[in-house]
Amino acid sequence: MADEGMIAADVVARLKRRMIDEALPLWSTVGWDHEAGGFIDRLHRDGSADAAAPRRMFVQARQIWCYAKAAQLGWYPEGRVIALKGLEYLLARAKAPDGKPGYVHRLTPEGAVLDGRRDAYDHAFILFALAAVYTLDGDAQIRAEIDALLAFLDGHLRSPHGGVHESLPVSLPRRQNPHMHLFEAMIGCFDATHDLSFQNRAGEFFALFLANLYDKQKRILTEYFEEDWSKIEPVSVEPGHQAEWVWLLKGFERITGCPTGQRRAELLASALRYRDGATGCLTDEGDDAGNIRCSTRRLWPQTEIAKAWIAQAESGEAGAADEARAALVRLERHYLSHPVKGGWYDQFDRDGKSLVDTIPASSFYHVLCAVTEAEQVL
Repeated sequence: MADEGMIAADVVARLKRRMIDEALPLWSTVGWDHEAGGFIDRLHRDGSADAAAPRRMFVQARQIWCYAKAAQLGWYPEGRVIALKGLEYLLARAKAPDGKPGYVHRLTPEGAVLDGRRDAYDHAFILFALAAVYTLDGDAQIRAEIDALLAFLDGHLRSPHGGVHESLPVSLPRRQNPHMHLFEAMIGCFDATHDLSFQNRAGEFFALFLANLYDKQKRILTEYFEEDWSKIEPVSVEPGHQAEWVWLLKGFERITGCPTGQRRAELLASALRYRDGATGCLTDEGDDAGNIRCSTRRLWPQTEIAKAWIAQAESGEAGAADEARAALVRLERHYLSHPVKGGWYDQFDRDGKSLVDTIPASSFYHVLCAVTEAEQVL
């Protein structure tokens, strides 16, 4: 066991080095399109760029966030220039290219509009990215972009039933997921600006969580809803999202002083019901009775369970720091031990076979966020 203890004790330092020495350089060189601009959406298994993959705007935004965050922490001084370059691409290509407000959903690698819908999840991440870039310089132009995006949310995406529409044109089902990330973005905007209006905006999403997203009887967060927030049966539970909310509720408590400990404890306990027996990793989906419905396991739920334990450690919960380190060891061992330095495996089946051939850029935000949180708290 001593070896296991040593492995866990050093895991945060090892993951930080992995981010600085491998992931941040990889995704800003091979992971950047030097011809057309923009971040590459995914790499091939051998670590070469998949230049033909369409560009998803939430991925562009997540990569901007990663480099701004790494610059802000002093982990990667070049990160600022890379983040600004990414943002310049996003604003030039994706913001209202068709003359309508908001950002388009997907572009071709050459930068033409592939899908012009306005997606709520994308806008949450664009707002989150703008907040991270604003943190670096306090640039008034960036603040203007934040305000323009908020005006778009208020004027175009707001649903009369509370929360935001899934997209424009309006589509069903409604998901908790964009609301969770808008909650995250409002907390990020408050941290960047210290503008109290963002406390209020975050508070609206917290109220929505309590009223509609969270089932207090069953102590689960559910995923899919009708327009009026009635649950779509059979209910789908994503353990990774239960864990992600634990961390976000801690962030909300930090900026508002509103206690969230009871709900965090409940969500964490429910997330842990859906663990894979062999590896201890979270599975992808369960039902409302605590049964595993889908025994595949993606990378991102593992970063989120680590962040949930980190949030509990920050609250002083006994044993939480050890649980957080153990979760990070599982992440490192199963997902980050990839032949491509700075790459990862995205998803495994029940037997531990990799199900995704490519290395998606979308996972970088999850991994970097878990490692930066771990370093700051553990």
